[in-house]
Amino acid sequence: MNNLAQRFLRPANPVHRQYEALRAHFVDNLSMREAADRFGYQLGTFRNLCTAFRKNPDRAFFETRKPGPRPKAELPGHAERRDRAVALRKQRNLSVEEISVILAQEGMPTSVTAVNRMLREAGLPKLWRRTPEQRAEARPERAPVADRDALDLTPRRLRTAFGGLFLFAADLARCDLDGMLAQAGMPGSAMIPAGCAFRSLLALKLWGIGRPSQVMEETLDEGLALFAGLNAIPKRATLSEYSCRVDPRLGPELMDRWHDAVRGLGVDLGERGSFDLDFHTIPYHGDDALIQKHYVSKRSRRQRGVLAFLVRDADARFFAYANANLRKKDQNDEILRFVEAWRARTGSPPRELVFDSRLTTYANLDRLNHLGIAFLTLRRRTPKLVAELLAAPAGDWRRITLTNVGRIYRKPRVLDQAITLKTYSGELRQITITELGHEKPTLLITNQMEVPARELVDRYARRMVIENTIADAIDFFHMDALSAAVPLKVHLDLQITLMASALYRILARRLGNGMDNARARTLFRKVVNASATIEIKPDEITVSLGRRANNPLLIAAGFADQQQTIPWLGNRRLRIRFF
Repeated sequence: MNNLAQRFLRPANPVHRQYEALRAHFVDNLSMREAADRFGYQLGTFRNLCTAFRKNPDRAFFETRKPGPRPKAELPGHAERRDRAVALRKQRNLSVEEISVILAQEGMPTSVTAVNRMLREAGLPKLWRRTPEQRAEARPERAPVADRDALDLTPRRLRTAFGGLFLFAADLARCDLDGMLAQAGMPGSAMIPAGCAFRSLLALKLWGIGRPSQVMEETLDEGLALFAGLNAIPKRATLSEYSCRVDPRLGPELMDRWHDAVRGLGVDLGERGSFDLDFHTIPYHGDDALIQKHYVSKRSRRQRGVLAFLVRDADARFFAYANANLRKKDQNDEILRFVEAWRARTGSPPRELVFDSRLTTYANLDRLNHLGIAFLTLRRRTPKLVAELLAAPAGDWRRITLTNVGRIYRKPRVLDQAITLKTYSGELRQITITELGHEKPTLLITNQMEVPARELVDRYARRMVIENTIADAIDFFHMDALSAAVPLKVHLDLQITLMASALYRILARRLGNGMDNARARTLFRKVVNASATIEIKPDEITVSLGRRANNPLLIAAGFADQQQTIPWLGNRRLRIRFF
């Protein structure tokens, strides 16, 4: 066999080898195994090769192939994209970036690279470098600057995602928020008065937006700006830095006026004089020597943060007092400062104060007793004290039945004793409670000697609601979102949080039907979180809320009937409609 024959029987080209192997099997009648062995195939591979040839006997073995990449098939709609891109360049002289944006807006998304290739294939040259004035008008919309005088109240219709905010507008108008802020001396400017700045911050709290810096996503919503009384909501820097202009001495006076206004809305704030008190540490995670370490109950440890003192009316369930300007050396006496502030506000001290063992000292309990104020608090447990109490005779213990407490352990045992403490003049009443589901007994101390033990235990159990209220403020109003290491900012943020919480509590009381005790997040989800169509008329502003399952609750509460004049909206009447 000569060398030329070997070129056919030992082909090097894969396609040629397939051709010779198939020819030997189908033309020379070699078996599959013989053909596979001769041309170096596995039997299974050659069997698949034969099967494929039977399915496609018209296969071209000797077609001429051009080197280089294969041309890509045009995608559906490619011709329309190309024609539109070429037309935009010829007619409006747009850049490839601007053409890509317009094509995306028209439902034909095309990358900048693809647009550039289309124009190059069409023979169009690149644009010369242009100045901003020479560019076409296809630019991003710039948000307007917040200005009270630029507020547009001409007759028109607009859509807003913040329609539920206007459920609070009537109450703010009845409170005369602008007059309240002016009397308290709150700062403002010609473009953004104090009332507009405060309503802007309050709107973020009412909508559950955690920080003023997060307002940038909503700057183009006209409804949010209309609620504040502006043409546009102030930007991040203005809202974040507003508290730096607020004198911290204005805070107590503002809260006094706010609580007076809340009473005007039918809330008996402090009517029975029973209050729950607690500390809350707003965590801080940065590095700053000005921030002290305080105890954080939910973490059972000390960490850096701003200490806030909160007082809640036990009956009205409203926050009555707050202070975030506390240092560690002052925290034990803050309860006395609240007593003086309440006496200055109402003319008489609180009737009853309920708090835990970390709030103050035994010496301050003695001062409260001399002021004629009833108190109920916990006593700190030591191993020696617990052992002595548990060793008391069984006959000294008695069992009580708790009411108004939704828990399993409703019949604990109590040991009622009169005790004395070193820094307290006179006797105190100590109630030891066991079988409450805790490993150690609970020790209550009070100066209320005649009140039945069952009522005192019930009363302290209701005090735990303040912790739930604080948890609500943390969850929805983002009270723990510390905006800066400056306590002044935290103090103003806390005041706005208390105002927003009060507005939600007023809304809950008005709704009724089981919503009285609902948390702010629940109220927001079921009632407040609604878009709306706003129609501005010469003498009226109509807010038409979208269809919601809980709209009948708002209608039954009278929101569809109210027509309240809104001073910061040109004294137009506000009406709320429901589809």
